[in-house]
Amino acid sequence: MSEKCLAVVNINQDLCSKCCVCHSLCPYEAINRDKETGKVEIDIQKCQVCGICYSSCPSAAIEMQYYNYDQMLDYVESVQKQRKADTLLMMCRGNSPSTCEMEDILADQGIVSGNCVPLRVPCSGRVPTDFVFKALNSGIKNFVSIQCEDKFCRYKEGTKISARRLQLGKNVLEQLGFGKDVVKVVKYSRKAVWDNLKCVGCDKCVFICPYDAIKAEAFASPKIIQEECVGCGACALVCPHQAIEVKGFEFEDVISRYGSSASALKAKSKQPALLLFVCQWSEFNALDNPESVLKGKNAMILEVPCFKAMDPVQVVNALKCGFDGVMGVVCSAEDCKLQKGRDTAERNLGVLKDALKKMNLHDRFELYEISPRCFGDFNAKLDGFYEKLKALPRREEIIVEATGKRTRL
Repeated sequence: MSEKCLAVVNINQDLCSKCCVCHSLCPYEAINRDKETGKVEIDIQKCQVCGICYSSCPSAAIEMQYYNYDQMLDYVESVQKQRKADTLLMMCRGNSPSTCEMEDILADQGIVSGNCVPLRVPCSGRVPTDFVFKALNSGIKNFVSIQCEDKFCRYKEGTKISARRLQLGKNVLEQLGFGKDVVKVVKYSRKAVWDNLKCVGCDKCVFICPYDAIKAEAFASPKIIQEECVGCGACALVCPHQAIEVKGFEFEDVISRYGSSASALKAKSKQPALLLFVCQWSEFNALDNPESVLKGKNAMILEVPCFKAMDPVQVVNALKCGFDGVMGVVCSAEDCKLQKGRDTAERNLGVLKDALKKMNLHDRFELYEISPRCFGDFNAKLDGFYEKLKALPRREEIIVEATGKRTRL
């Protein structure tokens, strides 16, 4: 990490009461406490920007760049007025359901999905109880928290902490006259699914799964052990027939999102067309506010659940579809929320780079390891790569010798 890292999480020492609640709750031991003075400070090298400390500080001494209390309230109030919604749907980033699944979940709770304010946060543990009370006071009638299952929380303790807070909050709300079901908690985790009709029983997914969540079956398709699957996407990358995929990140669906986009981008601008594959844990602003981050650039962003799910085939295909460049943004090995099996992703990266070099496209792809804890890092990398693309010849102007014929790329 750069020594010039502008930390997005800080402790205001003038407000800090030295109660050390944040120190006791941090799942990454990223908050240090001086035994003699009681002073607490954040070790930004260890911090994962989960927000658990921010939401637990009783004196509001912890300052955070992303998803702070006021920003979330402003967003809820704004969308609520636009949609006249009465339900706030808060979802954990790593396991937010697809639109259809979200509708089914809300239907089970007796709620119409079209009448809700969706709020996706990195971790449910980031949200303080006061936020729930404020939302209900502003006109929200139902608060639904879709959280990761306990063992699949990307921030270790976030789900458990949030569940305890919400239960205490419900107790207070009942004493204030609110109904028992005004606050609802739903446990959900994104899983891999397979298509029996496509599966040929090669068992590659069995061998590649770093979590032992796929079991080989004699004379049948492999069995996904749902209780162990974390939805990392490693299995989907090795399946030769796309028989196994991660919900929300299906191969053909991803292609459909960018397939004709390069032509559309080039039609409206002469700037290079850039596609970004961004791990949902490596960068927050780019995924939640792409229009702001990409302002002035001819680019679009697609989210991936993990470095292991960044398919090399999609990178090559994007370049063949007409994009002038592809940028991958992932977490470092130390920051990866799904650390098992990272060697698979790194091998895939090596194969991708070799393939691009043979196709004379190696200078049109870059992979960066970025963390949301350093403000501005993503923008700096994006600006640098985009300037590089602008200096390269336009794809349609490149002429190469191929088998004795002049061929346009």
